[in-house]
Amino acid sequence: MTMVNVCETFESIQGESSYAGLRCFFIRLAGCNLRCKYCDTTNAYAPGKDVPIEELLAESGKSRSPIIEITGGEPLFQSGFRELALKLRDLPGRQVLVETNGSLDISVVPEGVVTIMDVKCPGSGECGSLNQSNIGRLRPYDEIKFVIGDATDYNWAHDFVINKNLVFVSKNIIFSPVFGVMDGKKMGEWILRDALPVRLQVQLHKVLGIK
Repeated sequence: MTMVNVCETFESIQGESSYAGLRCFFIRLAGCNLRCKYCDTTNAYAPGKDVPIEELLAESGKSRSPIIEITGGEPLFQSGFRELALKLRDLPGRQVLVETNGSLDISVVPEGVVTIMDVKCPGSGECGSLNQSNIGRLRPYDEIKFVIGDATDYNWAHDFVINKNLVFVSKNIIFSPVFGVMDGKKMGEWILRDALPVRLQVQLHKVLGIK
């Protein structure tokens, strides 16, 4: 029986990615190999509870949310991740997402499961952690996210998008301001000024004041 180490499960409104606004059942796996300065899920650093995959499948099956997201921590850090993702993918009428920090090989993400991959900017304290080969592993339906805390982060992300030709890699390139730190209006003005082909996205769940 395959186990994964779980921080928590809960149902909420998806606050990020192109799926924002939809009901979503979250499976937050414990453990992370990075320590971003703005991390808002430090509770996932500590070991969680070992849970059989079948138990998570049953819990997910009872949820009426059309979206299931495996998040963390860093979900790809766990050996049982792929089996969990494969079995969740086979639940009828569900779209499975996985949020990853980009440092680990994303080729373990099964076909049909949407990868939302972070690229860490300088302000994160983990800039340079990206597994560069992951850019070539992204599928057309996968998404790329930059969390931006200031003008330095924005300029760095701008150059990364242009120099890596990311517009040809993914149709969903997300610029997300660090909540309570970066002015989203100001960032929107920069995006308009630079005609940058990205999606500006605030963390909807935080704006709404829900988990």
